[in-house]
Amino acid sequence: MIIEPAIDLKNQQCVRLKKGDFDTVHQVAADPVATARAFAQAGAAWIHMVDLDGARSGQRVNAPIVADVARSAGLRIELGGGLRTMADLEAADRSGVERMCIGSAAVSDPDFVRQAVEVYGPRIAVGIDALDGTVRVSGWEKDSGLDCLEFAKQMEQLGVETLIFTDISTDGMLSGPSLDWLSRLQRAVSCRIVASG
Repeated sequence: MIIEPAIDLKNQQCVRLKKGDFDTVHQVAADPVATARAFAQAGAAWIHMVDLDGARSGQRVNAPIVADVARSAGLRIELGGGLRTMADLEAADRSGVERMCIGSAAVSDPDFVRQAVEVYGPRIAVGIDALDGTVRVSGWEKDSGLDCLEFAKQMEQLGVETLIFTDISTDGMLSGPSLDWLSRLQRAVSCRIVASG
């Protein structure tokens, strides 16, 4: 098992939300780059970064911070939030991101996922953010109506090798992972699964 510490970015700050609710956002660390370096010094090899502004609006205002972490922290970066076009993926690739996570765009544009996998192969992951078994999009604020397990199977058929799963009901609550949903997901697909949240 690989442990990935996480940094969620909003307005260029390290923050935490409870259950994806933007009204609960609060800062948890002063400097994203210093925080990433501390994770590296503690022994982490990977870091999971989320651009919450990108996830919510598609505007990736935190991209310079992600690039700073890639340049200076000595960590492999897994990035999600606002990666909705090939140009977004190209920009993330140029900034030093190792694994790029497609979230909302995987729901709205499966052909984009297919194209991304053709270009970047196993460096593409799909984020499945679910509430009561249904996939949520646009920073978790909209219900897609899609069953998360069926969606996972669809992504596997497109060639996706890694899924990043978040059970929104436990995210940010410091209560541990949603083992029931993770077990169901493992039985549904053969992808590598990152348990997030």
